[in-house]
Amino acid sequence: MAIKVSTANAATSAARRYLDQLVAEQFASRLFAQDATLWGEAAVDESSKRLGWTAAHEVSQPLVAQITAARDELRAKGVTRIVLCGMGGSSLAPEVMARTAQIELDVLDSTNPEHVADVLESDLEHTAVVVSSKSGSTVETDSQRRAFIAAFEQLGIDPAERICIVTDPGSPLAQWAQEAGYRHFLADPSVGGRFSALTAFGLVPTGLAGLDIAAVLADAESVAAELAADSPDNPGLVLGAALAGGDPLKTYVGIVEDGTPIVGFGDWAEQLIAESTGKEGKGLLPVVLGADAPEIGLPIPDLQVVRLVADAADTPAQGDEIAVSGTLAEQMLLWEAAVAVAGRIIGINPYDQPDVESAKAAARELLDNTPEPEPAAFVDGAIAVRGTEDVLRGDASVKDAVAALLALLPEGGYVSIQAYANRLAAELLPQTRELIAHRSRRPVTFGWAPRFLHSTGQFHKGGPRVGVFLQITTDEDVDVEIPGRPFTFGRLIAAQAAGDASVLAAAGMPVLRLELTDPEAGAQQLLDALRDL
Repeated sequence: MAIKVSTANAATSAARRYLDQLVAEQFASRLFAQDATLWGEAAVDESSKRLGWTAAHEVSQPLVAQITAARDELRAKGVTRIVLCGMGGSSLAPEVMARTAQIELDVLDSTNPEHVADVLESDLEHTAVVVSSKSGSTVETDSQRRAFIAAFEQLGIDPAERICIVTDPGSPLAQWAQEAGYRHFLADPSVGGRFSALTAFGLVPTGLAGLDIAAVLADAESVAAELAADSPDNPGLVLGAALAGGDPLKTYVGIVEDGTPIVGFGDWAEQLIAESTGKEGKGLLPVVLGADAPEIGLPIPDLQVVRLVADAADTPAQGDEIAVSGTLAEQMLLWEAAVAVAGRIIGINPYDQPDVESAKAAARELLDNTPEPEPAAFVDGAIAVRGTEDVLRGDASVKDAVAALLALLPEGGYVSIQAYANRLAAELLPQTRELIAHRSRRPVTFGWAPRFLHSTGQFHKGGPRVGVFLQITTDEDVDVEIPGRPFTFGRLIAAQAAGDASVLAAAGMPVLRLELTDPEAGAQQLLDALRDL
């Protein structure tokens, strides 16, 4: 399969507005030659360290034999289950790769204690764990690593035989793995996390789980020359210009899986697009939509719908939409190129993430100082309610508080739903997205936490400040200790939720916090309240 991009009407006009300029500047060939000057002088320092993704399909070739040998060795020892501990770029790409190929890969990118306990207690005798962290100091991943070491030791299994490390050379995790005798794979340090799908971060966990990673790299290689060509037909140039070339800019990118064999692409694209472009008060915010999502039928002028189809030649774009087709690896390279183009057009550096650290710092402060929990403004049934003053205003019901939050939506705004819950069990919570989209008539994102902090969190703080935020937390019956740390997973996720809410509130954005004191009953109560809005 070859990548195809089809545009219609307004999307075509947006692309044409910039294609001739991009071709004249030789943007594509310079991008794949790793020219760090493409995004201006201020971006050179960071982008010069982050363009290795353009050659990842070649540089990663030696990994294939190493990963295959490790997989065969683990299988010979009776390993039938692979767990991936990672956040952001370390987990989102492997997840969509595994889901699309229909192979089993348990992705643990949560600090919810019930979720952690479920993964820790499932068939450890036949489990191997991949611990992935580019920096080597990600608090979620470090905590998961500690928990798995303790769990393996409790069963009398040598954790060094079951845990594989993926990290950058010279990181604290790389040093620990070498000193402690753990198998480790060193990734290409010239590739940023959200662009790392075709590096060790994407290939090690999926390869150990059984994915044909040689075929993945071959797919990407097959389209690299086309994406590097200075031609108005270059699909990377067309897609990037169609996404970012609108006048005015269409801030929201609705990603719809509509006939594509790819499963869960939007979750990966969220981080790639939002974290790359959402800064300096500008950017693009992906919104993962079903084929019948409310937003598609609503008159939302700043929403650009992109459909992932089986073949964009057979199913071309209609209306003002964009249609894209290709295999997963082909599209990963395509969208990485398109984001580089979008960054050039919007006028930002796609390779930094200046606002991600704020929520992490707030969470660390809460963990270090352990202040008393903020008392609820009021309790309605199984839901304790907190929030910024502009949202609460003396309301004494969940329904009224949500209505007050939505009333604060500015022109051109969006709603962000953030669920600090066990995504393996909280099946009702994703339904909140469509109910709120019906009521607000604006784009609504839904993100599991804390994974969204490593994804759309950059846009929330660095992009246009037009969001209103609904944070959902759950009280779990279980908690899990983190060996060697003075806090548990329960305390960690609580600090992450409170920390992010405080950063958003300090930036003047409305935040409504709903604590489900009984997760199941509270979720049902919330859905009932939303249906009554």
